[in-house]
Amino acid sequence: MTKAYQIVGIGNAIVDVITHASDSTLDLLGIEKGIMQLVEQGRGEMLYGAMTSRVQTPGGSVANTLAGLGNLGLKTGFIGRVHDDALGRFYADEMANDGCAFVNAPVAGGELPTSRSMIFVSPDGERSMNTYLGISSEISEADVRADVAADTDIMFLEGYLYDKDKGKHAFDQAAKLTKSAGGKVGISLSDPFCVDRHRADFREFVKAMDFVIGNEHEWESLYETDLSSALEIAASECGLVVCTRGGGGVILVRGDEEVVVPVTRVQPVDTTGAGDQFATGFLYGYATGESLETCGRMGCVAAAEVISHIGPRPEADLKELFVQNGLI
Repeated sequence: MTKAYQIVGIGNAIVDVITHASDSTLDLLGIEKGIMQLVEQGRGEMLYGAMTSRVQTPGGSVANTLAGLGNLGLKTGFIGRVHDDALGRFYADEMANDGCAFVNAPVAGGELPTSRSMIFVSPDGERSMNTYLGISSEISEADVRADVAADTDIMFLEGYLYDKDKGKHAFDQAAKLTKSAGGKVGISLSDPFCVDRHRADFREFVKAMDFVIGNEHEWESLYETDLSSALEIAASECGLVVCTRGGGGVILVRGDEEVVVPVTRVQPVDTTGAGDQFATGFLYGYATGESLETCGRMGCVAAAEVISHIGPRPEADLKELFVQNGLI
């Protein structure tokens, strides 16, 4: 290995607070089921107070992916922003415990508090996220250390950060530094509503990406057309296109090569982190030079593991699961 890191990610550093709740509880609290909603600090505190039997864990989409890659033994780093408060120190320590270098120190002084997401899990395993962004949304190009971004084989970007100009500038800086040093850069589209808000910018940005991961709704939103047409356009513009379709299988397209990986349906306990851990498996295969089919299958195995329990990060040994499934 010539670089200090195999994969570095940049994204929101959010503490996930998870509880089970009935559909009627969601209605009473005014929570729209199954999506991520941004909330102000006051509503965030109200929802936090309404949660019972809370499980607290470091989260954020790309951070969850990096924790999974740490589980698999890759050398990873995370560019994120937390406050020097109890939650922020908890977050940085837990990332390190998961085998991922938290490259920026918690920020002291009069900054916003550390970000947190209140996640209500329905009986069917669907998760409804209510996220107070706090300090993590203030990430900027100043947080992108040149010595880190230039010293990784792969830079992985979280689409949610596109919601602020500072985040876009951080992406531009990270992509430029990594590419100029011979590395590859990819992005997760993150959320169809996020794509809706930034469609024109996203369309332009993905053209510079070596790989783009999204689900069927995100791809359809990006190109404002049906999935087949959207993927055809994407394949002509992006290096490698990855599309997850829930239980409908995964489509991977690179140039003229197209692979469809079937998904084994399992009853989810908690779907939090399913997309994040799919990215874990896919990126592990991508980083280690596996075929498109193997990359997709690794993603499906990792996603199936994480939805079998509460929380967005793997509990089993993913490498052992890959061995059991004949992938390594």
